[in-house]
Amino acid sequence: MDQSHGRIYTFHFIMLCLSNALFSASYNMMLPDLPAYLSSMGGEQYKGYILALFTLMAGLSRPFSGKLTDTVGRVPVMIFGSVICVICSLLYPLVSTVAAFLLLRFFHGFSTGFKPTGTAAYVADIVPNTRRAEAMGMVGLFSTIGMALGPAIGGYVTSIWDIHVMFQLSAVFALLSVVILVGGMKETLPNKQSFRLSTLRISKSEIFEPLVLAPVIVTFITYYSYGVLFTIIPDFSAYVGLPPASKGLFYTFFTASSISIRLLAGKVSDRYGRLPVLKIATVIMAVGVFTLGVAHSPAMMLTAAVIYGVSVGLNSPAVTAWTIDLGRPEHKGRALASMYIAQEAGIGIGAYLSAFVYHNDSRFFPLTFYSTAIVTLAATVYLIFIYQNRRMQTVKQFVFSPGKWFQR
Repeated sequence: MDQSHGRIYTFHFIMLCLSNALFSASYNMMLPDLPAYLSSMGGEQYKGYILALFTLMAGLSRPFSGKLTDTVGRVPVMIFGSVICVICSLLYPLVSTVAAFLLLRFFHGFSTGFKPTGTAAYVADIVPNTRRAEAMGMVGLFSTIGMALGPAIGGYVTSIWDIHVMFQLSAVFALLSVVILVGGMKETLPNKQSFRLSTLRISKSEIFEPLVLAPVIVTFITYYSYGVLFTIIPDFSAYVGLPPASKGLFYTFFTASSISIRLLAGKVSDRYGRLPVLKIATVIMAVGVFTLGVAHSPAMMLTAAVIYGVSVGLNSPAVTAWTIDLGRPEHKGRALASMYIAQEAGIGIGAYLSAFVYHNDSRFFPLTFYSTAIVTLAATVYLIFIYQNRRMQTVKQFVFSPGKWFQR
């Protein structure tokens, strides 16, 4: 597809953004109510599995979504992810046991294992390289809008009617995302292949793209905190005194601040580079999580939400653009899948370990947040002291031993 004239805001790009917002709202509207829903079945001790199982399946499916994105096409992969969301949303009201619920959450992870991979590759195809992070920021902005509106809409619908109506509305949002993809998106993959079962055979080299190891490491560390917060915040909101109807307020403040910074962050990343933005983002992220550790009021908690949202708004477009920068053009899907595997692994491990540390005991809130802040700072340490040093060593090897490089 034409990337000339530096244009971003084409019809296909706008439709993709809208589809992303609907898809994001569909599965995020469940998050505030799922812990209580699982507890009503007698599965209170399994709260950490709500995100962990979802992200586990998303991570396991990434090598397949990456390969299919690079062979069958971007649009079919996006459609498949959205359709899974429709089906799973309609099945939630039918489950009545803890085991069935956890199994459904596991399979629901297929949706985010496919849709974002196809979306990011599609964006990389249709926008100029010099505005890549800006475009990723805009797509992420619409996803974040969905993330904000979803919990707010879901909480409102559940309080007025019941959780089953909320599940049905989630299916409607996902279905609208599919309609946009089917009716308004033109495939961008050149020489795409027809789907065959043999396409699902994944070799070792197709699981991970080694060229994008650095953004993979940063993604894993930073999304650990995401898994922690989205597991603990519903209970923490009640702890600091927010009423049940306002338990989605953290997500609203987090999303609003993330939205406010994304476009500027993408432009800054395109102009000054990915690393400076990521170093700043990881420090701000650690500060946001630490602030939650000292929060004892709704005002402090929402302040932390704003700080954390700014960090995510800085981090997400930069690390996604960095991944595409480093990967091979013909393997965009594989590179992005590698990054998203790290994302899901970080979220899943963060969700599981935070539930283990917190252990449904409010006395452990500070410990949970402080330890998460320390983990987050590891990304800053990596970018400044490890990745930067390796780059300098590579430059020195090229300057002082050029023969070795020309022999490769």
